[in-house]
Amino acid sequence: MALEQACWIATAAYGAHILEESILDWRAWVQSVSGVTVDAETFYLANALVILFGIVCAEVAKSLPIFALSFPALMLINATCFHVASFLWKRGKFSPGLITAVFLFYPIGLWCYKVASDEAALTGRTIAGSLALGALIMSLPILLIKARTIRYFKQGE
Repeated sequence: MALEQACWIATAAYGAHILEESILDWRAWVQSVSGVTVDAETFYLANALVILFGIVCAEVAKSLPIFALSFPALMLINATCFHVASFLWKRGKFSPGLITAVFLFYPIGLWCYKVASDEAALTGRTIAGSLALGALIMSLPILLIKARTIRYFKQGE
């Protein structure tokens, strides 16, 4: 299997993750554990852009593996930092998205890196770059949600 196909599978897995978060009300959970309010429009827009990002990564996988692998990197970071770590931090309080994070994101995310390795496209630079880009993209919605509380960014004030 090629990296581009693995990235398509990763994108489909992310769709399942969004479904889990939506049905099990991730927005209410994040509000209860952090006080951060994520409105429905922001939640769905951010997740639509993640799916678009996955599609782009799958399409460029052959020529830009460092960019393509930033999508599975984002999945692994999301699973670790936003689901497993919060589950442990909150002493077992279920985090919507935890099921797909553990059973889809870890195996598929790591498998994408294995496929890249099998294609001889995996180098130290590719691993580091994809993780850095994945972390940057994962942090963007968080930074923007925080920025909207800063007076400078509030419209009409």
